[in-house]
Amino acid sequence: MIPLNPEIAKTLAGYDRERLTLCSIGSHSALDVASGASAAGLRNLIVTERGRERTYTEHYARRSAPERGCVDATIVLAKFTDLLDPRVQIGLIEQNVIFIANRSFEVYLHQKFSYDEIERRMLVPFFGNRRLLRAEERDEANNQYDLMQQAGIRFPQQFEAPEEIDRLVMVKAPHAKISFERAFFLVRNPAEYAEKSEQLIAAGIVTRKGLKNALIEEFAIGPSVNLNFFYSPLLGELELLGTDTRRQTNLDGLRGLPFAQAQQLIDEPVRMEEAGHIATTLTESMLEKAFEMGEKFVRATQSADPPGVIGPFALQCIIVAGPPKSFVCYDVSLRIPGSPGTRYTPYTAYRWGRDVSVGERIAMEVVMARDANRLGEVLT
Repeated sequence: MIPLNPEIAKTLAGYDRERLTLCSIGSHSALDVASGASAAGLRNLIVTERGRERTYTEHYARRSAPERGCVDATIVLAKFTDLLDPRVQIGLIEQNVIFIANRSFEVYLHQKFSYDEIERRMLVPFFGNRRLLRAEERDEANNQYDLMQQAGIRFPQQFEAPEEIDRLVMVKAPHAKISFERAFFLVRNPAEYAEKSEQLIAAGIVTRKGLKNALIEEFAIGPSVNLNFFYSPLLGELELLGTDTRRQTNLDGLRGLPFAQAQQLIDEPVRMEEAGHIATTLTESMLEKAFEMGEKFVRATQSADPPGVIGPFALQCIIVAGPPKSFVCYDVSLRIPGSPGTRYTPYTAYRWGRDVSVGERIAMEVVMARDANRLGEVLT
């Protein structure tokens, strides 16, 4: 077991362990965390930004007569980045907070702070390995591609420059107007890259500077599936919590058009902005491959940054044609996934005898660790 950071250990020693509170940023998957905490008998707290609070303070706030809602308490900040204010941090510590990082936490805070600053200034204990969050960023050392390579997980071939393109590729460039989003486009050769780039620059979707840092990777053809895993240090086991696929604008709208109308929109840029998720399932013949890939990834993180991944993570994959069919992993999430729909796939019920959401599974692990005096094994 890797010892806790001394400051975090000191903070945890002062907690009332009968009043532990799961806390997350009010976006992405906060309701899943709040509901899961309640189901496991823990308190919850959501930190949100002014103008975005009604979901938590009104629509899903806990009320009685009759019992309804799941959010116990909400803190409303002027900006999400105020989370790192020492006074806010002290207030969270006073409420015995264990923080659950989601993608919104990374995105909003990283607009102002480096990952070093985020890790240092977050004084509350994290559920999971706080140091692995940065591995999602492609410009960080020991990032997700390094981890996948160490794990022997297949991912799309990457091209260093547009001149190298010799097959269908997806170009992932920073969005010109939304700093934390990416723009995507498909091309087959350098000429198509040049033509599509100029169209998107003219439309204000990408910039020339952004294209210089764009990721160009082979486009894997097949259905997409997010494998939402959970690694339990307490049990020493990997679980498949559920599987889902994404709904994206305007990609899903274009897919639904009759062929003739789709041809008329051939120059329409594909947006692929996140809109939601749909529960999906795997054939049982693919489960063994999924677990094998997940276990390899866990071992790679344990070697790269002990104690490695703790709790939820996702390998976002395409299933490509065979025989035999196989996974190609195009993205990794090293924290709670954004899809609450994973509970509506059967995999947690096969394991636990009932449907368990990702938020509840996190809360279950916290309760088991608390009761066994092993919180140090699941927190950083």
